[in-house]
Amino acid sequence: MTALGTSLTAPLTGTRRLLRTTLHHDGRLFAPWVVIASALSASSVLIYPFVFPTAADRFALATAIGANPALGLIFGPAFDLTTVDGFNAWRSLALGGFLVALGAIVAVVRATRAQEDSGQAELLASGVLGRSSRLMAGIGVALVGSVAAGLVAGVLTVACGGAWGASMLLGATFTASGWMFAAVAAVTVQVGSDARTASSLAVGTLGTLFLLRGFCASLDAPAWTLWANPLGWTLQTRPASGDHWAPLLLAVALVVVLVTVAFALQARRDYGQGTIAPRPGPARGTTRGPWRLAARLTRGAALTWLVAFAMLGVVFGYFTTSVQDILRADSGVQQILAAGAVTPAQLTAAFLRTVLSLIGILATVSGVQVMLRVRAEELSDRVEPVLAGAVTRTRYLAAHIGVALALPTVLLLVAGTVVATLAAGADIGISFGDAFTQAVVTVPAVWTVVALSAAVVGARPAAALAAWAGVLVSFVLTLLGPTFGLDDWVLGISPFWHVPQVAGPDPDWSGLGWLALVTAAFLTVGLVGFRRRDVAR
Repeated sequence: MTALGTSLTAPLTGTRRLLRTTLHHDGRLFAPWVVIASALSASSVLIYPFVFPTAADRFALATAIGANPALGLIFGPAFDLTTVDGFNAWRSLALGGFLVALGAIVAVVRATRAQEDSGQAELLASGVLGRSSRLMAGIGVALVGSVAAGLVAGVLTVACGGAWGASMLLGATFTASGWMFAAVAAVTVQVGSDARTASSLAVGTLGTLFLLRGFCASLDAPAWTLWANPLGWTLQTRPASGDHWAPLLLAVALVVVLVTVAFALQARRDYGQGTIAPRPGPARGTTRGPWRLAARLTRGAALTWLVAFAMLGVVFGYFTTSVQDILRADSGVQQILAAGAVTPAQLTAAFLRTVLSLIGILATVSGVQVMLRVRAEELSDRVEPVLAGAVTRTRYLAAHIGVALALPTVLLLVAGTVVATLAAGADIGISFGDAFTQAVVTVPAVWTVVALSAAVVGARPAAALAAWAGVLVSFVLTLLGPTFGLDDWVLGISPFWHVPQVAGPDPDWSGLGWLALVTAAFLTVGLVGFRRRDVAR
């Protein structure tokens, strides 16, 4: 029996110590996901009494949301909008779970396939470490981080005035979402040929299931369509309007099944390889110059992003066609989605600006990823051989900056074209030209956020986490800033606050000039810093 027990536990040798070390070094990287999900829930409880102070306001909100299935595409169904906890469940459940799930995917991929790609896993394997220990440690980090997200969100929401039972159940749905997609990532890291492919497969699965859940919920599809979707199980918990904990047991069962599959696949694959083998490259290299190299490195991810933003354009375009029903004059909804607007024309223009700003913020993620890949290439010792030839540091970084600026621009314009087409076909007073121009003038704000990440990677790569600061600040201020009535100088920290309302009366174009100056400053800092600092330092 002793020999049998040893043979069963040998693959997990050293897991406890590795998990403790991984949590110490990488646990803080899960903190932004915890903060965002918790802030989303807590802010919903805080703003509800101020935005909807009377029963009439709350009834108007319920009527507006209930009559517009487009909102269900993003937030899911609204079961009860007459209470603070019901509003919080509608506004936070879907988005909060999505964010925690995304953080869990990143944590698992970083602790498993990313280590294999960088060679760190081989160094760890040279010690006393079982074959499956790294996978178990990666899953463990994601599980612990998801639990932290659920607990912090639940407790903070209660502290802000939410009911204990509903708030903790809402936090549990965040945890369940993180657990499920940690398990999904555990499978994709065995299937993908490298960390980027594994991450794309997992994120693609998350995005597809999220949109399918939104469509099924908004179009009042048969109940089985939600039960067939793992993300639909969290909706069935119905915090504040039923408080059903049982659906979360399905999430736990799915985690057990997927983790078992992941370990089975891991035991059968070669180190550094995946079930999907990459195509062999050409016998002789064809890529010439840093620009083509940067584009080649981004090509696979760019195709995935293009498909995702085409679908995102459909979702937000459908959302935009319902603008007049959503933004009723007697409802507080306009304070969330079109703050500061009064007349119908202003409401429509502000709403379109907010929608395209949200698309732009999402597009900046792709540009930040391109810049962070420069740092990853440095740490993998693949930059020095390139710079050892005729390629200068300035040309190398400028090429990646060019791709980082071009990719989100294309994504925003693709989604903006779809939104403009759908908006022009609806009788809401928006022409295709106005909607598309609004997407175009949003591009400078996107460039400013990406330029900040270029400055961080170029000048202070040790603080690479700060590259996401522009994305996070823009998201928070765009969605929550007007609701809280923040001063203009605070809202102005977000580049998207300076984007003019093209479809509104007397648009102010001066903000684009300030964005151009800030963008140029950030890019200069990045290029000068990269030229002067040591590589991989």
